[in-house]
Amino acid sequence: MLLLLFYVGGDRYAIDTSQVVEVIPRVTLRKVYHAPDYLSGIFNYRGVIAPVIDLSYLIKGTNSNLSFSTRIIMVSYLTEDNTQKYLGLMSEKITETLKKSAESLVNSTDIQDTNSYFGEIIMDNNGMIQLIKLEYLLANSQAINLLPGDLL
Repeated sequence: MLLLLFYVGGDRYAIDTSQVVEVIPRVTLRKVYHAPDYLSGIFNYRGVIAPVIDLSYLIKGTNSNLSFSTRIIMVSYLTEDNTQKYLGLMSEKITETLKKSAESLVNSTDIQDTNSYFGEIIMDNNGMIQLIKLEYLLANSQAINLLPGDLL
């Protein structure tokens, strides 16, 4: 599997590239008032309104740094009524990919909440990489008030 790496602080995370539409530079976002702080805002993505979650804020509680390598990972998904929606995931140091076999993933359920969006862990010479499971993030998003219902 091909993984897109990103950082939250000094920690490495990854998302499966099969779920990624594209990686775009930071754009100007319109603030959504009375929304959770990790919802950075919304923007016009190819003619549709897409919310953007700051993964750094969601995971660590601090905003992503405004650097050149801070980008938005655009992912798409189908809603229950088969409508295609887009979601932006903003994070830092989105500059590389990593190819790993499914066998190299280490189950992390013993240390993670079962309702979490964290998946398996990958170990390499530079330490650990936590996998983010997009399907868990989307499935639990309304239940944990991740996004207002009309944005998801």
